Amino acid sequence: MKKALITGITGQDGSYLTEILLEKGYEVHGIIRRSSSFNTGRIDHLYANKEILDKKLFLHYGDLVDTSNLNRLLEKIQPDEIYNLAAQSHVKVSFEVPDYTGQVDALGTLRFLDAIREVGLRKVKFYQASTSELYGKVQEVPQSEKTPFYPRSPYGVAKLYGYWIIVNYREAYDLFACNGILFNHESPRRGETFVTRKITRAASRIAAGLQGGLSLGNLNAKRDWGYAPEYCEGMWRILQYKQAEDFVLATGQTNTVKEFVELSFKHLGVELEWKGKGVNEKGVISRVDFDKAKKLIEFNKNSKYYKYEFTTNLKKGNTVVTVNPNYYRPTEVDLLIGNPAKAKRLLGWKARTKFEDLVKIMIKSDMDKVLKRGY
Repeated sequence: MKKALITGITGQDGSYLTEILLEKGYEVHGIIRRSSSFNTGRIDHLYANKEILDKKLFLHYGDLVDTSNLNRLLEKIQPDEIYNLAAQSHVKVSFEVPDYTGQVDALGTLRFLDAIREVGLRKVKFYQASTSELYGKVQEVPQSEKTPFYPRSPYGVAKLYGYWIIVNYREAYDLFACNGILFNHESPRRGETFVTRKITRAASRIAAGLQGGLSLGNLNAKRDWGYAPEYCEGMWRILQYKQAEDFVLATGQTNTVKEFVELSFKHLGVELEWKGKGVNEKGVISRVDFDKAKKLIEFNKNSKYYKYEFTTNLKKGNTVVTVNPNYYRPTEVDLLIGNPAKAKRLLGWKARTKFEDLVKIMIKSDMDKVLKRGY
């Protein structure tokens, strides 16, 4: 039985990767940070399983800013594979906490690599969660493993250090260390402050009458959006390759934030039209198709939030989306689109879930939460 150690196990990617590795027969160890409130929601279904917890899944307190803790855990666990997914991963927030972002995202990776050397885990395989934010002000379209980097945020810069320290330690000490340069990947487990989940949750709440409107930043930003579980499978494939290399995982297609908004409301039977420009732009309801909504969403009629007609929020002419300049980044990234050809050729990996289906999966999940719990 192989042993895997995952940092960031309570996050979106960590939870999906844990499920994948357990299914493959791994013994999985996860590092979690001590918190005064519960933060294991994404893995509670595993945590509560008596056949898994402390038999196949083991959780340990730790932090990437604590070197001695990392050393002790590596000595105790002796993992075959390490997946470093922990990070301060919110780009906008990284401008507010740049020092902390650097400590975790940049130096945290260095601490881990040094701990591997100190403990003497010469055969361990190390996966570093890199990011498409490395490309920032893009130098070519689409972006591949050979595209020059130009990060545009403290998060991107910190991850750039993480990327190059992986390359350096791989070449200097012959460590099996890899970067997975993953473009945006989303799911119902995405954090609520990230734009995609913010959109699908707000659209569902607006339809149920629990929220009046949605405020966003740059509606014209273009991103390459895929489905998170598929990308976590790609992480595993990267470490199974015959040699340590870096890979881009992406769909090779791009859509704007505005298109994500339009499709989210469309799955609820609501069509939008856009009025105004820049910070004055707003999304206004142009049509409501309740029959379509009924077919796309399995309504829970026993819920106190259930209404076939939804609410008066969904009337033609109502404004449901506005722009808030406070959500703009100090330095914007306008376009990210990946070239996953290398991963397809060498790993047999490709993104399978289409953009429209991804949005539908997320809308369905959030609408179910609203109807069942008023979430």
